[in-house]
Amino acid sequence: MTTPVIVGAAETAYTRTPGPDDTAETYLVQAIRLAVADAGFALSDIDGLAVSSFSLKPDHAVDLAVRCGLTLSWIMEDTNGGASGINMLQHAVRAVESGDAEVIVVAAGDRMTNDDFRILATEYNRITKDHVSPMGMIGPNPMFAFLTERHMRAHGLTRHDYGRIAVAQRRWAGLNPGAVYRKPLTLDEYLAAPTVAPPLHRFDCVPPVSGADAIVVTSRGVKPGERGARVLAIGGSINWDNQEGDGLRTGLSDAAPAIWEKASIAPSEADIVSVYDDYPVMVLIQLADLGLVPDGDLRRAVDRIDAHNWPVNTSGGQLSAGQAGTAGGLHGLVEAVTQLRGRAGQRQVNARIAAVSGYGMVAYRYGACANLAILETV
Repeated sequence: MTTPVIVGAAETAYTRTPGPDDTAETYLVQAIRLAVADAGFALSDIDGLAVSSFSLKPDHAVDLAVRCGLTLSWIMEDTNGGASGINMLQHAVRAVESGDAEVIVVAAGDRMTNDDFRILATEYNRITKDHVSPMGMIGPNPMFAFLTERHMRAHGLTRHDYGRIAVAQRRWAGLNPGAVYRKPLTLDEYLAAPTVAPPLHRFDCVPPVSGADAIVVTSRGVKPGERGARVLAIGGSINWDNQEGDGLRTGLSDAAPAIWEKASIAPSEADIVSVYDDYPVMVLIQLADLGLVPDGDLRRAVDRIDAHNWPVNTSGGQLSAGQAGTAGGLHGLVEAVTQLRGRAGQRQVNARIAAVSGYGMVAYRYGACANLAILETV
């Protein structure tokens, strides 16, 4: 069986203010070209394409292929939000293993202005449009406010604890030239920020931005003098509790043990972790679901994150780098690959194993999709 390797990763500059000529397509094309160049390939080498975007419509993956001048033997689209990146990677790995394609670009991104986000938030899916928005719960913030409140009660946490996660990630963002928010954030500033939906305040809520991400998966191996990342194990869980739980666990709690076992890696062996951070509470929930808080002491986990001796979301995460629509599903993956390839600049850590989680597609109350990729440097 052919061994797939991730040999390229790139992210466009995220921005809160896209230009009048910027579209989802222009961001995706730019990310694809950057990733392909980073991998040392030409566009003519690409024979597979996977795309996820909320705002590419009415176009589709094939239209993007035409725009890039790609001739393909394999193509797919994914519409599962924050879980799309790892889901597409899983399909790309299987396609390379089977010989359906040799060089696949996985891309995700969106143009996301305030109006774009408002429309997306109110018409996200039929559940949102027909049941949630008419109740006055516009966007995901109210849902995750309730979830955060439940989490606070269940674990005896306070806003101070969640704030330390946001502050710690902002310190990482200060080392990431591509992060939208790099100015240091103090805990006092976090606590004093305007209320959005109690107990959530401004810095608890992921900022929507415009931009795109891409990675390159290939069977052709790593070029001499370069490093890549191979997928040791990958998988996920979709609609694991039929939205009948309290949201304090994700499908990762059900799927992760088997994924770690398949990788022959213990959770404690992960050198770097990227978890989908649309809210600080989701950082803690996913870390626990991944088996990375074995004693269940979440405040101790916060202490480790705050002390910067646990490399979690070293890009600054989406809370500081920004959430470029569905590109959020690739943001953590791009960061993990960048770290494993030794290309993270000032924020570089000594990493051989990376764990990356995806989470998304809010239905009635919380995300219905969760997945995990465990990567190793090669």
